[in-house]
Amino acid sequence: MELVIIFALIAGQVYSQEVNETIINALLEVFSTASPSTTTCPPGELCLPGWQRVLTTTEDTGSYIEKCGEGGTAGKRMCVNYEFCDPLTDTVVRTRIGTRISIDVRKNTIRCGDPLEVCCQIPEGGSGPDVNPNGSSSTTTARPSSTASTTRPSFASNRCGIRNENGIDFTIKGNNNTLAEFGEFPWMVALIKKNPDPSDDEGFSFCGGSLISPNAVLTAGHCVFKYKSTAEEIKVRVGEWNSKQAITKFPYQERNVANIIFYKNYERSSILNDVALLILQTPVDKNEHISTVCLPDQDQVIESRTCFISGWGETVEEEGIYLDILKKIDVPMVPAGQCQETLRKTVLSQYFVLHDSLVCAGGEAGKDACTGDGGSPLVCPDPSNPRRYVLTGMVAAGIGCGSQNVPSVYVKIAKFRSWIDEQMRKLNLDTNTYIL
Repeated sequence: MELVIIFALIAGQVYSQEVNETIINALLEVFSTASPSTTTCPPGELCLPGWQRVLTTTEDTGSYIEKCGEGGTAGKRMCVNYEFCDPLTDTVVRTRIGTRISIDVRKNTIRCGDPLEVCCQIPEGGSGPDVNPNGSSSTTTARPSSTASTTRPSFASNRCGIRNENGIDFTIKGNNNTLAEFGEFPWMVALIKKNPDPSDDEGFSFCGGSLISPNAVLTAGHCVFKYKSTAEEIKVRVGEWNSKQAITKFPYQERNVANIIFYKNYERSSILNDVALLILQTPVDKNEHISTVCLPDQDQVIESRTCFISGWGETVEEEGIYLDILKKIDVPMVPAGQCQETLRKTVLSQYFVLHDSLVCAGGEAGKDACTGDGGSPLVCPDPSNPRRYVLTGMVAAGIGCGSQNVPSVYVKIAKFRSWIDEQMRKLNLDTNTYIL
């Protein structure tokens, strides 16, 4: 048990946004038998003895991409929201189009200010006074959101876990399959501080979660423990994809958190039984890009090789860089026995025991969750219906990000299904929204 807690402390700091110096010093003492490091640990990071960062450099090729409306396209083309460029004629139109298009998100091909803008031909006579290149009212500066209930389709029973593999409204290209399509994971939730500290070096959300009901979000306990008595300080955002650019046709929705319910045996000092249920003040509205994820049966074992993590945390390739667009990472589940033996070969030592409230996934170089992804969903195809996805785990911990043969550890949702059902029924909330 002691080593499990030690591991939890290590990984909790890796995937949390805040670092506790007391914990770091204790861990350094525990692992004092490791080889001394010859590399200075960056401020605010957890570095065990023997830790060393491998730095890479990127050469500046000096290539220049002509921006839309400059040079040869001056007066001929303009940047507009993708909804206002007809893909058949490559011309600016005054009303939103309904045709699906493909958007290139590679940084070295972007000629406009955002991937969701396209360089479109200005028609003869100009674009017209009523065409707004951003696809919104010229008097509107804030990103659109829905904070009050409107007329929407209901969350139908037994319709959870439907992944929009090809996205909604448009598809993206040039992302090497590392970015989620818009609406691909409609259960993805961002946890946001209402009054963030501008000096915090973190992404727009501090953790992730999963929508299981119009009124309930599932996340990791360690993400929200500091808010156990101040739930009003955080909110959830559903339907988000690109945190820097609005999709006016499909706005995100934000809801305040009314209450946080922790699993009865949650251990604050570790990631054991690391589950929390967020009860929302007002229900989320169903939409094409907003829906619920399915939950596994109690103690169900899922051994899929094609699972997905999603989140807005740091990239594995670029430490300290948070993504604006929702990322996705395909990872295989790792059997408990194999995971335990693998992790015993790390700094956790040969005595490490994997707790039964945890599962493992990953272990492939460069494919992993990372800082800022805590509480985010790990979903796998339902064994009996591969087109439906089941919330198999939630990001809990890991030793670094994306190391070869070092799987990460996730909260085992199947252990808590009965408890989740019990809490929902106590609150008279519908459980059919997450039943296969």
